[in-house]
Amino acid sequence: MSSTEEHPQSSPRRRLSRHDRQRQLLDVAWRLVREEGSDALTLARLADQAGVTKPIVYDHFITRSGLLAALYQDFDARQTALMDAALDASEATLQSRAAVIASSYVECVLLQGREIPGVIAALTSSPELERIKREYEGIFLDKCRAVLEPFAGTKGITQAGLRAMLGAAEALSNAAATGEISAAEAKEELLASIVAMVARTADNPSS
Repeated sequence: MSSTEEHPQSSPRRRLSRHDRQRQLLDVAWRLVREEGSDALTLARLADQAGVTKPIVYDHFITRSGLLAALYQDFDARQTALMDAALDASEATLQSRAAVIASSYVECVLLQGREIPGVIAALTSSPELERIKREYEGIFLDKCRAVLEPFAGTKGITQAGLRAMLGAAEALSNAAATGEISAAEAKEELLASIVAMVARTADNPSS
């Protein structure tokens, strides 16, 4: 038997599809943010850490702003998938649906550890990035409105109430991510806030 037969050569490394390459780059970017903070995240640094050439990274994200937007979109997609799956398995009650919103939001932030607060903070650095952040927030709030509306009074779910809910969700989740409070405390307090927000819509004086 020849040496070639005994030790067959390794097959050529498979080129990643564009989707798989972007997934790899995003995973490396999340690691960089976790280990070094969002300020250290540049396209050149990402290329170096991912072991690819700079043109590949620039082709996927074009600018640092594009990379930050892609990270936030990735976070939003995970949050949406987590929430949709939980909603499908939940009971059609206010307590159950509100618990899903509270739990899925907190859990998704905790899955990203301390990375997502830094990315969110970076998104406010320019009007363009702030607009992207608000677009995704709007989609999330619309979903929450649709989920909670069946349990609301005649006034319905107000935009002000939804914004207050989102503010509480961000603050409580970030506090849980930094260890200031427990995940259970964050979920419980957010659940109470959501239920109270919906309950206020039913506080109509009797005629």
